Amino acid sequence: MPTIIHNQVQQPQPFDLVGDPVRISGLGQGFEAVLNWRVHDGHDERTGFFNVGGGTGEHGQFQVAAAIGAAAFQLDRLFVEVYEESAADGSEVNKVIVPVIYGPRIVANYVGFRLHRVVAGDTLSKIAQENYGDPGLFGLIQRANPHVITNPNQIFVGQELKVPIGV
Repeated sequence: MPTIIHNQVQQPQPFDLVGDPVRISGLGQGFEAVLNWRVHDGHDERTGFFNVGGGTGEHGQFQVAAAIGAAAFQLDRLFVEVYEESAADGSEVNKVIVPVIYGPRIVANYVGFRLHRVVAGDTLSKIAQENYGDPGLFGLIQRANPHVITNPNQIFVGQELKVPIGV
């Protein structure tokens, strides 16, 4: 028997580099057409809700701009959650959790990122020099790519790195 999917988060994808607001979109259904969102790092959080579908089992598309700028996040890694509150007991059901990386914690005045495909001869220091004018800022690139870079001394040809950019 196929699994019924109640809620899908299509954006952001796992480990996307996000800014403020966090744009959350997908498909869902909720009790009385209401779904909730939460963005948190385990220390602080921002929450809200939105309407989706018709409230009697229909799925609908959703898109939310979750403003999180006032949060006192302590970590680069955040979790984006979309869930329904149970009509029976108020518990969180049909929850989807997506881990993301929060760009404004990495670079001041974050506006987005550049994609860099690693070629022979690249080092994180060289990439930092090209993008920031300072090879010592290679740690910013490492922080933006924790799922790709496990050792800053080992990057591999063909890897695609996100280089966070501020103004």
